[in-house]
Amino acid sequence: MTSETITAAAAGTWRLGDLTVNRIGFGAMRLTQNGGAFGDGVPSDRGRAIAVLRRAVELGVDHIDTASFYFSPLRSANELINRALAPYPDDLVIVTKVWPGRDPSGRWWWATPEQLRGQVEENLRQLGRDHLDVVNLRVPPGSQTRSIAEHFGALAGLREAGLVRHLGISNATPGHLAEALAIAPVVCVQNPYGIGLRSADHAFLRACGEQGVAFVPFFAIAGTGAEAGAGAADGDEVLAVARAHGATAAQVRLAWTLQQGPHVLAIPGTGNPDHLTDNVAAGALRLSPEELARLGAVPGA
Repeated sequence: MTSETITAAAAGTWRLGDLTVNRIGFGAMRLTQNGGAFGDGVPSDRGRAIAVLRRAVELGVDHIDTASFYFSPLRSANELINRALAPYPDDLVIVTKVWPGRDPSGRWWWATPEQLRGQVEENLRQLGRDHLDVVNLRVPPGSQTRSIAEHFGALAGLREAGLVRHLGISNATPGHLAEALAIAPVVCVQNPYGIGLRSADHAFLRACGEQGVAFVPFFAIAGTGAEAGAGAADGDEVLAVARAHGATAAQVRLAWTLQQGPHVLAIPGTGNPDHLTDNVAAGALRLSPEELARLGAVPGA
């Protein structure tokens, strides 16, 4: 497929509360370094990262996912976004996440409900904004049965105070969604999802659609490589579908993910301008029902 003239509008739109976004967005995690995860790789070229962000907006991307803990020794994703895009376009939606944090040395910590305001304010300072469009409460690993009511309630208070416009949850379960919805509206669920990942989330994805909640997969391209990026070779099924469409394996993975429902968004991240163009173009790739089924049957999916 030809990528050069395709914009994010080709993927269609969905609403995050009262905010309409194209279903292909951009994840900022990989902007700060080349390879590795959270400070383990080589710092990225600042000028190139800024150029990628500006090109993303030129290609119609109006949904950027970031966090204050996306930084490497020399780069901060939020600072790059601020430098590249402020003053921000009126239609640009910036989504961030709180609960986890990293101190200046890179060590992880997890906020108490009372500390969430400080994390929100840190994102506001870095981005140069007076409110955040969407804030996801990122549930800690291994906390699938843990209550999120106290933390989500604190975020709901920040929403009432005007610091946050809309709320979401990340790395969450159906139980977490039900718990959150009893406290305040939820516009999105952001979970790992894609070909070969977390089969349990198929039902959760569908349930989100039934409730009008966006499902926003991360690692749709990276798969089991997670934060470190795509590492394992793509399987025969993915490669066969890619050849049939003259597309890349990454584009097939994104297209498959988007075609799981009209409420499914994608936030592929890259610091490579060519990969950015290909990722955006994946929103125009339409797989057949037979191809969707074949890919859905890939082991692990």
